[in-house]
Amino acid sequence: MFRTALVLVCSLCCHLTAAEPRYDVAVSLANAYRGDVDLSRYWVSEKLDGVRARWDGEAFYSRHGNRFNAPAWFVDGFPSEALDGELWMGRGTFEALSGAVRRQTPDTALWRRIRYMVFDLPGLNAPFDERLQRMRQMFADPPSPHIALVEQFRVASESDLMATLERVVADGGEGLMLRDGRSFHRAGRSDDLLKLKTYEDAEAVVVAHLPGKGKYAGMLGSLLVEMPDGRRFRLGTGFSDAERRSPPPLGATVTYKYTGTTVNGIPRFASFLRVREVSNARMIEGFPQQEAADGGTAPGHPR
Repeated sequence: MFRTALVLVCSLCCHLTAAEPRYDVAVSLANAYRGDVDLSRYWVSEKLDGVRARWDGEAFYSRHGNRFNAPAWFVDGFPSEALDGELWMGRGTFEALSGAVRRQTPDTALWRRIRYMVFDLPGLNAPFDERLQRMRQMFADPPSPHIALVEQFRVASESDLMATLERVVADGGEGLMLRDGRSFHRAGRSDDLLKLKTYEDAEAVVVAHLPGKGKYAGMLGSLLVEMPDGRRFRLGTGFSDAERRSPPPLGATVTYKYTGTTVNGIPRFASFLRVREVSNARMIEGFPQQEAADGGTAPGHPR
């Protein structure tokens, strides 16, 4: 009991002493596509399986304000304007990409495989139609081999949209994004930006590690995670053995997929996908082993 209490106190201390975000990132977030919008208003692009990054003219920051330490040669020639986009290494490479961009000391070989894929110009106070036109002008002659504009295109109908989704997923892509051409840039979640995938996904914060049993004895059994509205549930599938031996740290934001919700609003058939965000204090050469808490109780996640 004492050992468990000590682990929980240490975990809280790690959160309280973690470095505060150094940059106020106000990003637009997507709602799920529901099929009840006027598609003629929307631009469509592939949903890249990358790491969201805001470029402020000098450096990259995550959506939670943590700085990514890109090599100086990588950003040489980048525009001075603020950009929104994804650091991307290609389809199916998220784990390698995430490990690369979160290193405090950049790995040159890995960064040479990365490109910054731009999809918005948040500093321009104009509808997305005009922001896109400006971005196309900016990147007609790319200022660097490490930066590119995400392709934006129109679809004629919902059947065309679904056929495009099917092709992208068949080729290893994650899904599609839809941006309202008439929308101005604004922070937060809205129908200005929509995501379309073959499954639903969401994010939650890790508040405890629950111990495994049987073949998972001595490893992670499940994560206790907290949704943005404060509700908690156990996330116990989708992990590799390596992830069970060294699970996402307390306070990390993880992405999970699910199929619908219960009457209480808890995700059904939730399965771990990936770590989406780690605090500055945890941005090291891999995640530290965390000791599993006994039972199902855990300290709250400080906000």
